[in-house]
Amino acid sequence: MDIQRPSNARAKKIKRIAYVTVAVLACAGVTLALSRLKPAAPSVDGSTIWPDTVKRGPMLREVRGLGTLVPEDIHWIPAQTAARVDKIVIRPGHLVTPDTVILEMSIRNCNATCSMPNMRLRLPRPITPHSKYKWTAI
Repeated sequence: MDIQRPSNARAKKIKRIAYVTVAVLACAGVTLALSRLKPAAPSVDGSTIWPDTVKRGPMLREVRGLGTLVPEDIHWIPAQTAARVDKIVIRPGHLVTPDTVILEMSIRNCNATCSMPNMRLRLPRPITPHSKYKWTAI
């Protein structure tokens, strides 16, 4: 003879909702905990490093790479007279002194008194990015 059992459908539904809620909250907690972690330091093979003590002195860095070097700041000097560059004597990257000739220029539509050999660029010392540059006759 079979014994009739009372229906536990409501209790089963409540248990299922509780398990799903706990699982969702656990996933949310793990996600929150992982999002607040700092990135791990990269691992390095022990044979590729040279452990030593810190010493004071020069630090030599030799770096090689592909590409071209591009200047961070370019200072343009506006001219008050129309001129033409005839020859670029020194290219970027060379060492210069105060008496080094960088460009050879010719002035168009100029009379004999303002010829280029009689003009010299007077620069303030030290040169600052916002300095005023003027051509003055010698």
